Amino acid sequence: MEIRELRYFVTVAEELHFSRAAERLGMAQPPLSRAIQQLERRLGVTLLERDRRGVALTDAGRVLLDEARALLDHAAAAARRTQRAATSANSLTLATKAGASHELLQKLLDAYAVEPAAASIDVVLCGMFEQAQMLRDGRADVALMQRPFDSFAGFDTEDLLTEQQVAILPATHPLAACEKLTMAELADVPGLPVARWPGQDGTYPDGPGPEIRDLAQLGQLIALGHTAAVLCASSRSWLWSAHATVPVIDAPHVTTVLAWPAHSRSQTVAGLVRTAASLYPK
Repeated sequence: MEIRELRYFVTVAEELHFSRAAERLGMAQPPLSRAIQQLERRLGVTLLERDRRGVALTDAGRVLLDEARALLDHAAAAARRTQRAATSANSLTLATKAGASHELLQKLLDAYAVEPAAASIDVVLCGMFEQAQMLRDGRADVALMQRPFDSFAGFDTEDLLTEQQVAILPATHPLAACEKLTMAELADVPGLPVARWPGQDGTYPDGPGPEIRDLAQLGQLIALGHTAAVLCASSRSWLWSAHATVPVIDAPHVTTVLAWPAHSRSQTVAGLVRTAASLYPK
């Protein structure tokens, strides 16, 4: 299979419409259709069912879509890492969710900076669940992620800091005076619904709370008394004076994890991992 054919197939599979896929690819529809037919002949399977109502993936097509996306990510990652190696051999890109693990990140950067062979580190702040994709497509060399929320398939990891979760509340709310809370107590507060974050598929769970996109939005909604949230205890580093925190005793503990591609042979990545492990020994 050729990278070009896989890119064509993924585009058609995502659009489920040959004309839209051709427009997105900047090509005419007939050569796109021929390329997909050639791919089907080469594999000896039907990837797409075509009829008057449109295009649908077969079971084989769904499998190839997952595999092709991974292969295209690997190809893009290989190109990016090769280009970066030629221009900046002694540098790393570290991806982390904006607002998360701030104190841990600062501690790691300070400790690594004094290592004899320390590389320069470019920190990229990203949104929910973006770190994994950045590792897979080569935009990042390492990432700070969180267990149990993130997926670590295809990565090697080093567990760093495990911490309790806390409720973040308006400072004027009666619950702010509590010594501890449970998830059930927090869920039953009239007029203060718990904020909802998107899952790895980008969809929000059902519930009355507002749909949250970033910490700035969350911070203001909590300060206004419109919502509450449950986050890692280290989130206290970005709180406002209008916020208060209370430990949530039955919320799952969260572990901040340093992750990198399992196939990585980078000595620079290995050096950063050693520094991280020394800061948080098991």
